[in-house]
Amino acid sequence: MAGAADEAGGPGGRAGAARSDSSDAAAAVTDLFRQHHLELVRLALVMVGDLATAEDVVQDAFERLHRGWRGLRQPSSGLAYVRSSVMNGCRSVHRRAAVARKHVPRLAEPPGTHGEDAASAAGDRGEVAAALRLLPRRQREVLVLRYYLDLDVAEIADTLRISPSAVRATNTRGLAALARTLGGTEQ
Repeated sequence: MAGAADEAGGPGGRAGAARSDSSDAAAAVTDLFRQHHLELVRLALVMVGDLATAEDVVQDAFERLHRGWRGLRQPSSGLAYVRSSVMNGCRSVHRRAAVARKHVPRLAEPPGTHGEDAASAAGDRGEVAAALRLLPRRQREVLVLRYYLDLDVAEIADTLRISPSAVRATNTRGLAALARTLGGTEQ
């Protein structure tokens, strides 16, 4: 009878161990969330351009991390996993938006451009953001991770699951394309 109590969730039973694993995962994910939530929302915001969507992407990434915590080979790679998940979520947002643009007629045009009295810094940020959106996906991702999150080449390679040499090459091509785009708008 005592064995049945253990199996049903008594101390030392399987249910007790599962609860312990679950609480460990919850604590680890909560710590990661507290330390990196804002940084990841900012990353997603730069990638998708909308705060509410960025917050949704990050929330979904943390939810997937919590669900898959036991499947992580190295719990120390939780941040890399959630960063990759945020980037994948941003890609999905872009794919859904592309499908919507393709199949749904535009009903309203975006509001006009900023007036002449707008702060020049805000205008510059807007120009850079618009130029970033014109870049191919991988170049945009590398540039945002490098210059917005200030990640080094190895961290970007881990996040995007590409080689460090691919990160460097993509960074160079992305900067050149960005310079051409921004240079063309200023002349």
